Amino acid sequence: MVATGEHLYDLPEDCISSIICLTSPRDALKLSLVSSIFRSVAELDCVWDAFLPSDWQHIATKSVTPLKFSSKRDLFFCLCNSILIDDGNKSFALDKLTGKKSYVMSAKELSILYGDEPTHWNWKAIPESRFSKVAELKVICKLVVKAKLRTSMLSANTNYGIYFIMKISDRAFGLSSVPVETSVEIGNRKDVHTATLDHRNGEKDLPDEKQRYERVPYKREDGWMEIELGELFNGGDEDEDEEFTVSLKEVKGFHVKGGLVIEGIEVRPKH
Repeated sequence: MVATGEHLYDLPEDCISSIICLTSPRDALKLSLVSSIFRSVAELDCVWDAFLPSDWQHIATKSVTPLKFSSKRDLFFCLCNSILIDDGNKSFALDKLTGKKSYVMSAKELSILYGDEPTHWNWKAIPESRFSKVAELKVICKLVVKAKLRTSMLSANTNYGIYFIMKISDRAFGLSSVPVETSVEIGNRKDVHTATLDHRNGEKDLPDEKQRYERVPYKREDGWMEIELGELFNGGDEDEDEEFTVSLKEVKGFHVKGGLVIEGIEVRPKH
């Protein structure tokens, strides 16, 4: 408590910085608008170092392009803009509001049934993708896509949503009648839902509650569509490490289909 007659601005700089470190990136930016004193403290490296993940140096070494920054604040916002890592097969980003980690695994990082068969899948570059190649379905009877990740990649004490990023080509066929099972499995826990790839339900710019419940694709800001595969609460410390599996697959019957374009699977914090 500040004594009577004293002002919060009269606190030592290290006290103010310690207080800001206990907030969030969003709060730090708001406080920087209060006064010149708060602005100068809110730009200190020690403040933004508290908002960066503890393994940021390891992440930076995996970046395809060397990171350029003059301060920890610059570095934070550089990572918020998304960087390509692991030879360009993943992208990494920090949430601007919270500093929590998020990843997108490219189609190359996924296990796709018959993905290496040219008669079934076409791997190609398209300008709207952040990755060098996407997977376009030519024709197949059974669709199965899986990915394995580890909780050590994610921020602790954070609820994550996991999303399948896709497009439907003009030549698509058979996808509107395909019910698929989506799941997130970790240990003996499995979160299972039913979804549809019917792209006609994805014309809305934002998902409403009905879309969320039915698990149908909807448009993203980047022009792709996404389906929520499930949720995962990562409650452990960042030093703990468990493998979890996410999947999208047909479980009933066989339907000839084609025209699905897969960019990848995203794991991001839910607000």
